[in-house]
Amino acid sequence: MSQKQRCAWPANPLAIAYHDKEWGVPVHDDRKLFECLTLEGAQAGLSWDTILAKRQNYRRAFERFDFRKIAAYGARERRRLLADAGIVRHAGKIDATIENARRVLEVRSEFGSFSKYV
Repeated sequence: MSQKQRCAWPANPLAIAYHDKEWGVPVHDDRKLFECLTLEGAQAGLSWDTILAKRQNYRRAFERFDFRKIAAYGARERRRLLADAGIVRHAGKIDATIENARRVLEVRSEFGSFSKYV
């Protein structure tokens, strides 16, 4: 049996699983798209492996990427996130996630879904 072909970049089990099951696969679920947007933003200046290793922490910290809940975050939630060692504690990235959640709600109102907009 031939071995599965894959790109050279996945070098650990998380990256291999991501490559084989998610990378390049179209996504139409608004929550999953918001997760992708958030994780890509968190990755800026860091390696994708770092973010993949923290993905479960992100899902916990950001309520499984429920953009409706995140859009309502205020100062208390922002402080909680800045203190969460399981995610990248960068104020700009956290603020962008909260603001992006608000924009996703606007986009959904105008286009019917984030997926249709994307």
